[in-house]
Amino acid sequence: IMPLHQWLPEAMVAPTPVSGLLHAVAVVKSGAFGVSRVVLDVFGPELVFDLSLPLGFSAGLVLSTIGAVTLTAASFIALRKDHLKQRLAYSTVSQLSYIILGLGLFGWYGLVGALLHIPAHAFMKLTLFFCAGNIHVSTHTDYISEMAGIGKRMPLTMGAFTVASLGMAGIPLLAGFVSKYYMLIGGIRMGMELTPVAYYLVGALLLSGVLNIAYFWPVIYTAFFESEDAHDAKPLVDFRMGGESRSTLTATDGGRTADDAATGG
Repeated sequence: IMPLHQWLPEAMVAPTPVSGLLHAVAVVKSGAFGVSRVVLDVFGPELVFDLSLPLGFSAGLVLSTIGAVTLTAASFIALRKDHLKQRLAYSTVSQLSYIILGLGLFGWYGLVGALLHIPAHAFMKLTLFFCAGNIHVSTHTDYISEMAGIGKRMPLTMGAFTVASLGMAGIPLLAGFVSKYYMLIGGIRMGMELTPVAYYLVGALLLSGVLNIAYFWPVIYTAFFESEDAHDAKPLVDFRMGGESRSTLTATDGGRTADDAATGG
């Protein structure tokens, strides 16, 4: 949760399996699980909603508002990241904020949506990180701008990346849609019955879903509809396999002879 999030993007120097463990299973999910246990077992949803804070705010609304601000800001930051794993890292900051927002919504729907999003996000984000790791190992490519045409070279990997991205955006028939749908219903019911502030939280959920599409679509478009030779060639039909088959780092000798020889020219 912002502003306590900066360690997560910086942890992207770790190998991909470790990054997947950080984002999908162990570290960040233990924090979300801890918040859920405090809300549900230590205080209880009723007390969290009724607990008054200074300036007339309740603890539940403050919790949801912090989550809404974080998920919106992290989505905008993810739009500006060219490094694939950093974009996924800020996506994690955004998606974990969904859980915090849902826990602050008073009612059964918001709580169920928040708890459903814990395993849903784990499956989707682990898929995304394993796909990013496969791309790195196979092509030594880490930057989205260098992935033109890579979907033709690695169709299964990028196909799995596309499905997981659609789930993260909340497209129907995928796991992300179910949890976000419950949170939307919970926010609408809370706005109708208790406080109009919940409508702003619903708006943040909808905006973040649009932003999810905005920062995942460039990856999918670059992979499937651009060519390594001509990035404006669309759709990709007759061009050779895309993606970098060698390291894109600057060679120490100022040339690429060794790289070309290592890959057979």
